[in-house]
Amino acid sequence: MKSLKLFLSIIFTIVATNVSAADVTLEMLNKLGKETMVFSEKVVKINVGDTVFWKATDKGHNVEFIKGGTPEGVGKFKSKYNVDTEYKFTIPGIYAYWCTPHKGMGMIGFVVVGDDKSNLDAIKAIRFMGKSKKIAPELINSL
Repeated sequence: MKSLKLFLSIIFTIVATNVSAADVTLEMLNKLGKETMVFSEKVVKINVGDTVFWKATDKGHNVEFIKGGTPEGVGKFKSKYNVDTEYKFTIPGIYAYWCTPHKGMGMIGFVVVGDDKSNLDAIKAIRFMGKSKKIAPELINSL
């Protein structure tokens, strides 16, 4: 009987974990409405353990975590151009990213993991350029 309870407990944990996962797909686009060089969503909120998939819908794009724009303990992440990529978020906090060749055109985004905003000051200190400099403050305020 104890082994049956243990077995059921393990199965319940596995099922509950899979049900709570809420993976997100974002597209890398040349145009969305009137905007050019954008991710399909600029701010995404997910849980720890979720995965974000970036789909290379249009050519010429990639995803790169911005230096100083991730929680402590997160390594460098930079995808290749024109390739779908994904990242599993295991550390809570705010992750700032951009498309390397289009960062000056405003192609930036944020992922908030676990509703943890403890690195918000570091995000505010990022030196954005071009159109991103105008877009970033509004996005950061929406976090």
